[in-house]
Amino acid sequence: MLAAWYNKFGLAEKVLKVGELDEPVPKVGEVKVRVFFSAVNPSDTKKRLGSIPFALDQGLIIPHSDGAGEIIDVGNNDLKDRIGERVWLYEAQHNRNFGTSAEFICLPSINAIRLPKNTNYDVGSMMGIPAITAHRCVHIGDRIENRYVLITGGAGRVGNYAIQWAKQAGAVVIATASNLKSIKHCQNAGADLVPEHPSKLFVDQVMDYTNGQKIDKIIDGDFGVNLNYLLAVIKPNCEIVTFASMSEMYPKMPFYKMMNANLNLKMVFVYDIPPEAKINAINDITVALKEERLINRLSHKYGLKDISNAHLKIESSLTTYGVILISL
Repeated sequence: MLAAWYNKFGLAEKVLKVGELDEPVPKVGEVKVRVFFSAVNPSDTKKRLGSIPFALDQGLIIPHSDGAGEIIDVGNNDLKDRIGERVWLYEAQHNRNFGTSAEFICLPSINAIRLPKNTNYDVGSMMGIPAITAHRCVHIGDRIENRYVLITGGAGRVGNYAIQWAKQAGAVVIATASNLKSIKHCQNAGADLVPEHPSKLFVDQVMDYTNGQKIDKIIDGDFGVNLNYLLAVIKPNCEIVTFASMSEMYPKMPFYKMMNANLNLKMVFVYDIPPEAKINAINDITVALKEERLINRLSHKYGLKDISNAHLKIESSLTTYGVILISL
């Protein structure tokens, strides 16, 4: 089968290879999927650069956790009725070496979710990391109906889905953005107010909009640089949910200021959220896809042989708006 892989860590153009590998055979509990689209996420590029040092201990890695395709074989008779299903895939390369950047993949049946008839494979391949992460961030903690929810980086992959999930849950959504194009993406997703990214001006904009009422819940995508501004607008006894801190990977926290406000700080790492949270997200994604209630943004599409450029695109600052896909 045609596949992309790496057997050492490093820059995309230096370590990613494309060629023929043996076609996998499904084990008991697994389905074999003919992959049509593989989605590239930031976690995939970080793994390639060595964020999990022991990942190569068991040999080469076929990257990417998200994708979509058709089930063509199964590992045991109990799964035979799944043959022919159109599915989207998640966590395909979590704690495993063989992800979706190959013509075929075998993975646990639970990680292959039936696609609604009206949903194309490319859309299905976008669901995994961004949509599930956003769903968890929105639905962890108290109900948000008729409450103020602030989402930083609302034009990003996770942020844009978070706006949509929050609006569908009945929240009043404030989403930050950095330029006119980003503002438009936030507005299209349903944001009620789009101030600039956290800053002194941002604080004034938020407080003016809410008539001085502080925010009930914050979903943040760059914790280290945003925290102090967020503390100026969040209501006591409420929560900050964060899923990334790339600009400042070792952030300092004003402990007593946070403690005195009785804040709840919650962190979301999508791969290890509770099983029931994944099930809830998957169920809501299925309904939203059936009812066409999600805006799913495709940024760029590449062929498998151009996978290095797809990784480079993810690592650049030019990929804010949507998902990068590999077509197989």
